[in-house]
Amino acid sequence: MSAPTSPILQAQELGPLWPTLDPFLFCAHHDDAYPAGSAAFGPAVPLDGRQIGSDFSRKDGWSMYHGDTVPGFPGHPHRGFETVTLVRKGLIDHSDSLGAAARFGGGDVQWVTAGRGIQHSEMFPLLDADAPNPLELFQIWLNLPARHKMVAPHFTMFWNERIPRLALPGVTVTVVAGALPGAGAPLPPPPESWAAQPGADVAIWTLRLAPGAQWTLPAAQGQGTQRMLYFFAGDGLRIGPQLVDRHAALHLRADQGWLLANTGSAVAECLLLQGQPIGEPVAQYGPFVMNTREEIMQALHDYQRTQFGGWPWPTPDPVHGSAPRRFARYPGALVDNLPP
Repeated sequence: MSAPTSPILQAQELGPLWPTLDPFLFCAHHDDAYPAGSAAFGPAVPLDGRQIGSDFSRKDGWSMYHGDTVPGFPGHPHRGFETVTLVRKGLIDHSDSLGAAARFGGGDVQWVTAGRGIQHSEMFPLLDADAPNPLELFQIWLNLPARHKMVAPHFTMFWNERIPRLALPGVTVTVVAGALPGAGAPLPPPPESWAAQPGADVAIWTLRLAPGAQWTLPAAQGQGTQRMLYFFAGDGLRIGPQLVDRHAALHLRADQGWLLANTGSAVAECLLLQGQPIGEPVAQYGPFVMNTREEIMQALHDYQRTQFGGWPWPTPDPVHGSAPRRFARYPGALVDNLPP
């Protein structure tokens, strides 16, 4: 009798940056226990012992990152890929060189196609002066194929209330990208995204299983699709015949479905990233992702010369006021307001 097929091709313990597979480039999980906020929307505690401007220390359970007063990432450039930001807790203030702005959080997703070049800032305002301001998010970098690396930049919001979900007893699957039977129609990704291309089979899902719950993860639609499942919360998960008892990045066989079962006493949560590989050379220098070293040099030259359209904001780290109301202001003054 042959041994049962293993669903897990490779497993790696989770660290600050999570391993990814083509077409994905990068995945970071930020989970910061920020304290009460100051009048300037930064931490209302001393910042002694931190390397301000580059603080990834997680001292006291949080970091300032590149922020001086407000935590976050002041204006910086990107070219040649997309950022997909899923916010689980807290708020993010977005501003960019297109003139777009947004405040989003609590399940919202921001999707930015950098294309030929964009500057943007991502600041984490601490609006509550009387209580902690926890923040949790995933930032995912999705590559663009060579033919789309120089498309016009694009910015869009997927509001939490509009994101499709599959809800079963003890199980919730949130579908940011990719079709999942029973979840409703997926929201359209940006038009030049690899996720929008026929046959790309891109999926970005979050999974939540109550203790004792189980659900069958369906097989990928495409032959050759790469699939990574990140088990990041909970104390036990069974995938087919294999038990996973520690948080890990799990490269799964995608050509068949697998029963997922929460074997622990706490809620189990996972992030799924999958897609057909783009299969092109990757040349990366910081926030620029192209196909050749020469294209990277051109990106550096273009940014020095044009600043990718310049920065229309008075400071490199804009914060959009004290009201918690979520909104997006797109280029052309179109405004999309959401309830707090």
